[in-house]
Amino acid sequence: MAQLRVLAVDDELPALEDLSYLLRADPRIGEVATARDGAAALRLLDRAIAEGRPIDAVFLDIRMRGLDGVVLGRLLSQFANPPRVVFVTAYEEHAVDAFEIKAEDYLLKPVRPERLAEAIRRVAVSADVPVEGGESDTIPVELGGVTRFVSSADVIYVEAQGDYARLHTAAGSHLVRIPLATLEERWASAGFVRVHRSHLVAVKHIDELHIDSGKCSVRVGDIELPVSRRHTRELRDLLVRRARKGRPE
Repeated sequence: MAQLRVLAVDDELPALEDLSYLLRADPRIGEVATARDGAAALRLLDRAIAEGRPIDAVFLDIRMRGLDGVVLGRLLSQFANPPRVVFVTAYEEHAVDAFEIKAEDYLLKPVRPERLAEAIRRVAVSADVPVEGGESDTIPVELGGVTRFVSSADVIYVEAQGDYARLHTAAGSHLVRIPLATLEERWASAGFVRVHRSHLVAVKHIDELHIDSGKCSVRVGDIELPVSRRHTRELRDLLVRRARKGRPE
């Protein structure tokens, strides 16, 4: 794997120096550029693209003078080939913004080396390993006062709970304040399908489809989930196409 070219952005010089020092200490990082504000970061990114040496990832503070990190992150997401974004901030309340921008990770200051190493790993994997069947996505969840990111690739199914959704993974479940309809639209390219008004399922985790007396359900692991009548035919056809595609010649 080629080494990563990254940009660290923070308007506080001590924090910027600490972050760039930690980044340079990681063997996966080949070059670290720095900027003290959003405008300078955009100029540097534009110059890197013009020189044919684009930045792979931006480690970005949120609360900065002028162009803040959230606005800059949204601008970066509009690039034809956007760099990965990792937010580095002292504030937890912007995790939802990070989700909307599809940030790779969300680090809280003071940055712990092991968490930075994990963020760099995420960036490296995202840069070099495309996800089969569509894009991977991450959602920030709160665990004991710490913000973690759950990847869509690890989610087996999603259960609606009012304006919230519960993400079910092999390791447990996480309640997030995101409507099921939002996840249905956002995760369609990642292989998720709506099977019921209350359930969204990762197709790759469907083990069996049952139809009995006009009622339909699917089994994912040890869980059986109902399939509503309006989704039954579409789901059945999808699973048949998937089975034919995987059948050896």
